[in-house]
Amino acid sequence: MALWDRLKESASQMQTQLVAKKNDLRSGAFRDASMAMCALVAAADGNADPSERQRVAQLIASNDVLQNFPADDLRRRFEANLDKLTADFAFGKVSVLQEIAKAKKKPAEARAVVQIGIVIGGADGDFDKDEQAVVREACYALDLPPHEFDL
Repeated sequence: MALWDRLKESASQMQTQLVAKKNDLRSGAFRDASMAMCALVAAADGNADPSERQRVAQLIASNDVLQNFPADDLRRRFEANLDKLTADFAFGKVSVLQEIAKAKKKPAEARAVVQIGIVIGGADGDFDKDEQAVVREACYALDLPPHEFDL
């Protein structure tokens, strides 16, 4: 139980940090990288069942930071990335990580993308090893040290 509480607290803190930076997170690179990150976390185990797709789509739609962007646009980008991952996970992951890497030019945006991955991964109370592993890979793509995020 303590681990679950700690995870919930960490995801909550990350969301608070993201909301504080909301006005700085308006670029297309951030939008695209965030949706790629959401898809990567949703398909971290190699597939994304319809209920997981729906859960992540709802989290995207309700996330304060992502409300800087039209919901339909976010959903389309999320679904396109998820389709790449479910068609061929290994090949899709390369493409999705390239999309995530576009945010590395702005360190605040890069960190926010990682934080979104952690918030999405921890939303169900179980930030599992597969989800942690893909967020860690995204850190490398963004030139960020994973230990900065306890990964």
